[in-house]
Amino acid sequence: MIDTHTHLYDQAFDPDRAEVVARAHAAGVSACILPAIDQSTWQAQQACTGFFSGFCHSASGLHPTSVNENFREELDFARQTLPGAVAVGEIGIDAYWSREFLKEQVEVFEEQLSWASEKDLPVIIHCRSAFPELLESLRRTRSSGLRGILHAWSGSTEVFTEANRYGHFLMGIGGVITYKNSHLVNVLQKTSLTEIVLETDAPWLTPSPFRGHRNESSYLMYILAKVAEIKGLSPEETDSRTTQNALSLFNLKPCNE
Repeated sequence: MIDTHTHLYDQAFDPDRAEVVARAHAAGVSACILPAIDQSTWQAQQACTGFFSGFCHSASGLHPTSVNENFREELDFARQTLPGAVAVGEIGIDAYWSREFLKEQVEVFEEQLSWASEKDLPVIIHCRSAFPELLESLRRTRSSGLRGILHAWSGSTEVFTEANRYGHFLMGIGGVITYKNSHLVNVLQKTSLTEIVLETDAPWLTPSPFRGHRNESSYLMYILAKVAEIKGLSPEETDSRTTQNALSLFNLKPCNE
């Protein structure tokens, strides 16, 4: 398994980060992607990637909720950290917490999409309460090579299909799929496994049966099991396909190479 979205560098893991990684390995997680947030978390992210080299792979970008008056300074910093990154992310538009800097969020998002095209890198897109704005940005910046993950997908099948008119995007499925009466079950039933990757978004969005506690990559097995159940496939087949999707997207080598 590959955890395509975890914030292992978050302070929540400071007491036992090595043990968390050991449990992930034991559960069958062979690699993880660490999305960026902003300057304040960059050093911790890089330290984590360096310490767990070969297991952790870093992305670079500016998170939409970190866009404020100094967004240009943050954006310049994110641009400088692109060398060596496996993706541009976590980028996107978030109108859930505040719409105060929504115009700036859109500007920042579209500029970072252009980096991805320029560097031929995938993107990791965060979108919350902003699907119309997301689709409009993708329309404006469409390019033949644009690809990536629509992280923590919470939209409809129709919006996912529309987004894929402007690039090639995979659906990031995490702990929410395990929640009782999750609307994502219907979305997943209509989505090919070739369009799905697994993620935790640890330390947040913990899957059942651990909801309410800190999330970690070892819990990816519960997300995998639920996806397999919904798709009517074995966990092994589901693991193989979703792992290959992630390897191809991030241009990673299989763990046995």
